[in-house]
Amino acid sequence: KLSNGSSSSSSSNNKSSNTNNLSYKAIVAMSLLAVQFGIQPIVTKRFTSKTIIKSTVIFTQEAVKLCIGVVGISLGKTRWGDVTAEWTIASWFRLAFLPATIYLVQNMCSLLAYQNLDAITYNVLNQTKTLSAAFCCYLLMGKKQSTMQMMSLLVLLSAALVMEGVIPLDGSIFLPSYWMGGDESNINGNDTADDATLSPRHFSHGVLPIMAASFLSGLAGAITQKSLQVGNRNALLFTVELCVASLLLLLASFVTSDDGLQIRQRGFFSDWSYSTIIPILTNSAGGILVGLVIKYAGTVRKGFALIFGILLSGLVQTALDEDRSLSGEEVAGGVLAALSLWMHATNPYVQQEQQRKRQKAGEERIRVSEEGATATKVMATSKATSNGTSKVARGRKSRKED
Repeated sequence: KLSNGSSSSSSSNNKSSNTNNLSYKAIVAMSLLAVQFGIQPIVTKRFTSKTIIKSTVIFTQEAVKLCIGVVGISLGKTRWGDVTAEWTIASWFRLAFLPATIYLVQNMCSLLAYQNLDAITYNVLNQTKTLSAAFCCYLLMGKKQSTMQMMSLLVLLSAALVMEGVIPLDGSIFLPSYWMGGDESNINGNDTADDATLSPRHFSHGVLPIMAASFLSGLAGAITQKSLQVGNRNALLFTVELCVASLLLLLASFVTSDDGLQIRQRGFFSDWSYSTIIPILTNSAGGILVGLVIKYAGTVRKGFALIFGILLSGLVQTALDEDRSLSGEEVAGGVLAALSLWMHATNPYVQQEQQRKRQKAGEERIRVSEEGATATKVMATSKATSNGTSKVARGRKSRKED
């Protein structure tokens, strides 16, 4: 039993160590995800028509990811029978359909917030999803963050806000006019901005939905991480399960949604071109990479990859547009993002290791105590035997004298 317990503890510690220390697979997956996230807006804007029915693009992306997952499993070293050995409809519903539903609700909340918030407020609140991911990982998995890791998440949030231009580098953030809605900070350029900001609709249809979307993003990520790491779910199989759930939800939404009506009136491939498949392929690859990043690095580290993706997006746009140069905000944000990743990777939470050492020390004390008790018992038995032998000898001597 002690052997089984120690091996289980060792396995748990190895998983924790693999998550805290970035492995080669984690670094490669995060790098590729950052590249995909960086080029996706540029590719989408260039090759996707503005009048296209967006649900048809999303549906096709899920279908392509499904095909990639199936082909990946078929060509992999692990056989389908081994991959699906413990698969059940109940586990699919719990581990895939639930996150897919959460992602759908998250997208609806994000769209509602985007329609009722200015760009700066939306970007600020949307960047809190990395913090919500850390919080949800703690709730679902008991995965704690060290003090330095929590500080690194705040640095990462600052990096995102600097790159989005929310935190200016000229120091105007410390001026009262920045916070009181002066001319420079008035986003809409009119006097009604403050009234709109303070209106009940701004809070109920803007702030609450984006905060809900941020939390749901972290919750779905934590559920996915628990399935892939703790449940040791195959990453490609999980992608296939998630895609099937998403496709079913999209098909159901076509019955009542405006996009469904547009599809019936205009056709599924209305305003498509041959080049439309390019952003679909890159986005589908990104979906596969997200699963790999969560499995090998965790949902919190996924946030680091996405922030680096924003920096790469600026670099690519600078390379493609001669009139555009890399801004100071993008450089400063990239430096802060690199610093935050270094802080998070080199300062893991160490309580589990301390508990393991305390458990080992306790087991050592118990062993020493048991050995001491055994030695005492042996000594007592030896002494009793010696006393009995001496009594027998004295009795024999007494009879001989008689």
